[in-house]
Amino acid sequence: MLIVICGATATGKSGLALSIAQRLNSEILSADSRQIYRDFNIATATVSNAEQALVPHHFVSTSDPNYPVTVAGYQAEAQGLIDKLQQQNQIPLLVGGTGLYIKSVVKGMKMPRVAANENLRSQLTHLGQVQCYQILQQVDPQAASKIYANDPRRTIRALEVYYVTGRTISSQQGEYPPSYPILQIGLDCENLDILAQRIEHRIQQMIELGWEDEVRYLGDKYGWDLPLLNTLGYAQMRQYLEGKISLAEVIDLTALLTRQFAKRQRTWFKAISGIEWFDSNDPILLDRVWDRVQQFRSTN
Repeated sequence: MLIVICGATATGKSGLALSIAQRLNSEILSADSRQIYRDFNIATATVSNAEQALVPHHFVSTSDPNYPVTVAGYQAEAQGLIDKLQQQNQIPLLVGGTGLYIKSVVKGMKMPRVAANENLRSQLTHLGQVQCYQILQQVDPQAASKIYANDPRRTIRALEVYYVTGRTISSQQGEYPPSYPILQIGLDCENLDILAQRIEHRIQQMIELGWEDEVRYLGDKYGWDLPLLNTLGYAQMRQYLEGKISLAEVIDLTALLTRQFAKRQRTWFKAISGIEWFDSNDPILLDRVWDRVQQFRSTN
């Protein structure tokens, strides 16, 4: 068995998962594409050391920021860990807001194991999206039919796989869902005003915890050209450190972009069938979710 707790940012996934995992005497697999990297803690709302001492967490601060983790790589490690925990009669919890990480495990997505080729990507980018998409339509019309004409990231990835392997990306994809039962719990905050307040509170906490110092430390340690420093929260504070915007602007811009990010996450997860949704503002949320978990355990 596997329990998934997913949803948009600032909906309380980590806290709920911690409580459920303690009751199950189980372990948590983080499904967050930034918390997985070492030293990226404050702007990613990484679980604290105290929380990790209560429940074992995996995929938290385990990877070098200089070496990007692929979805395929995450999937392979997560599947192996889930199998190991299940053999120990534990029910692991897969928790986070990175939709592809979760989908790769729950749907058993088959993905080509092709590492990023920056030289090839640079050449394709230089050609321009229009020409790249035309090439993709010729070499892999099936993939092209699923990719928007104005989506350079997926277009270039499809061409990258084709040129590196000699096979189309569509021929290397598919879904092979695991045989064990999965309970997917989704947390949603339909009151957007409350969600906005939570986001603003989180940003204030980030400042108090040393957000500015963390970004400065990361830039000095890994180099300011590190791609992760261009992600949400880090890019905005970096602009402040470079003297381009004020701290007040950092806060406002980060809040705006986080709300937009949460909206995209909600859209992604709402489109997935099989997720059972719970109101993150419910005062008895833990009791309701725990009752569902108990029912899930008794029927599987």
